Amino acid sequence: MFHGWMTTVRRAVLTLPAAPLGPDSPLPALRTHHGTHAVDEQTLAELPRDMARGIGRAPLRSLLPAPVRDGYGRERTPTDLDAIVIENDRLRATVLPGLGGRVHSLHHKATGRELLYRNPVFQPAAFALNGAWFSGGIEWNIGATGHTTLSCSPLHAAVVRAPDGGDMLRLWEWERLRDLPFQVDLWLPEGSDFLHVGVRVRNPHERPAPVYWWSNTAVPEDRRVIAPADAAWHHGYDRGLRRLPFPVAEDGDGTDRSYPLNGDHAADWFYDLPDGRRRWIAALDADGAGLVQTSTDPLRGRKLFLWGRERGGRRWQEWLTEPGTPGYAEIQAGLARTQLEHLELPAGGEFSWLEAYGPLAADPAAALGDDWDAARAAVESSLAGALPRAGVDAAYTAWREQAAESEPETVLAVGSGWGALEVLRGHYELPGTPFPESTLGPEQEPWRELLDTGVLPAPEKGAVPGAPLVSAPWRDMLETAPADPSTEYHLGIAQWHAGDRAQAVRSWERGLGEAAARWPLLYCLAVADREDGHPARAAERFAEAFTDHADRAVEDEAVAAALGRETVTALLAAGRTGRAREVWALLPEEARGRGAFRLLEARLLLAEGRTDEARAVFDAGFEVADLREGAEILGEVWARLTDEPLPYAYEFRMRPS
Repeated sequence: MFHGWMTTVRRAVLTLPAAPLGPDSPLPALRTHHGTHAVDEQTLAELPRDMARGIGRAPLRSLLPAPVRDGYGRERTPTDLDAIVIENDRLRATVLPGLGGRVHSLHHKATGRELLYRNPVFQPAAFALNGAWFSGGIEWNIGATGHTTLSCSPLHAAVVRAPDGGDMLRLWEWERLRDLPFQVDLWLPEGSDFLHVGVRVRNPHERPAPVYWWSNTAVPEDRRVIAPADAAWHHGYDRGLRRLPFPVAEDGDGTDRSYPLNGDHAADWFYDLPDGRRRWIAALDADGAGLVQTSTDPLRGRKLFLWGRERGGRRWQEWLTEPGTPGYAEIQAGLARTQLEHLELPAGGEFSWLEAYGPLAADPAAALGDDWDAARAAVESSLAGALPRAGVDAAYTAWREQAAESEPETVLAVGSGWGALEVLRGHYELPGTPFPESTLGPEQEPWRELLDTGVLPAPEKGAVPGAPLVSAPWRDMLETAPADPSTEYHLGIAQWHAGDRAQAVRSWERGLGEAAARWPLLYCLAVADREDGHPARAAERFAEAFTDHADRAVEDEAVAAALGRETVTALLAAGRTGRAREVWALLPEEARGRGAFRLLEARLLLAEGRTDEARAVFDAGFEVADLREGAEILGEVWARLTDEPLPYAYEFRMRPS
């Protein structure tokens, strides 16, 4: 493997108990995006003006054009995952290019220590903006507040020349929520204890773009988390955002919040780092040893996320891995002070910076002592000895000038074809991150035909509508394309995304007139009715869409299940219990056995007044694989059944009880 002790980059296979991702939802992601990470209007009015401006910058209207990833389950079997290993004589980093470029492991050879929380399983859960996400390692979050839509998607990966002439791993993709290309370069300088990570986000458009970035590192939760700040912005699931002294509140109970295990409730703590101070965050064990992350100054923010000691936080920890597995906390680094903010990237501009991850050992008496100033000084002194600030700045300069635009030499993995399509359309020059036409696939082919001919081809008879595109250039092309039902469907989706809901509805209604398969358009109209506050009309249209699909000669069970779930939910919301029961009876038998549908059945039974039977569904046990972060539906349904405490198996509430 080694040539002396030169750094190597090689393919490998990682075998883990894994739940399959399954298919994406066949329905477009039209639902208005209301993230769990938000603040109320009163809080927003009280924040510093620049912070409030960043929070209010270009909020997502929907998750379009990203697909909803909800096809996974919870049955895990040993699975081989493609991996890439970066290794020198000091460190070994294992990267998963097919799963968002996640750094699964960072092993320090000299001490035999794993520096990250390494999840022993791959278990998707609904924490990403669009669904499937998994815990552990280091992830690269770009797009909008939350875990990236690329959490479980493949990235392009290749070997590139590092600034010192050795091997470097480049990961890159086209982020579709904000329509921006990005790259993540990972290398280990010869003899270094620190993984170097150069990140670049480019805006090739002629308009400014909102940008969000947070690098998220999972660490064992039995650590002390230290950063160079004496105050932090606290954000919880009650949607507040307050600046508080850190780590001990002046008017509190003396709890030291720098220890994740001291927290009762799941919470974010965004450290208020003073200007001019070195950017870093560390997680240290009882011996004063652990992981430190540092960066050049543009990566301004630092954060601690903890799950808390309450039952909901503990249950989520188990849900994401295996019972009996030690818990984790997250230490993060971002472009803004908080994850609720977005920065503006000018047309033709870029954001770039360098991060470094490595081992740190500090005097435990100081680093873990009650004197917070002394603790920070001890860590900063150890970091200065291990990796001086000037060294990080110099490494960034060398990378940006000598390596950031180097062309890939050996391709190790291939991402999506969406970047290639955008480069074809926009004729962009993006040195270092090629998006070749060879990566175009079946999803992009109809759009390439629209680009070449001005006509969007209709899907084959009986096929589910293709993936949408919603940016202004594609919307303009759809508006001038021949107006058949498929084009009206896609045009309406693009108009909906742009906020022109009335025009979207008109497009979908026009398409209905000549549509052979009416359900895609009816589904869109039903969502529009629901979002506009017309639950009865929405329920009727969902039911009409479900019936239209069921009457087709070739029935797609994935569509039937997805449409059926939406339809029964909408009918119950409109008080149409009898019709909901009729639709339930027509659902595919396999779907009715899944946990999400078992919950739906309990809600249906409850609406029918069959409380004992609804309770029996809970007593028999079920798991809603795609239960969303912050969801309280299980507790709400249980409270309608009984006054008994919610069983631990169903306890996922994140707000303080």
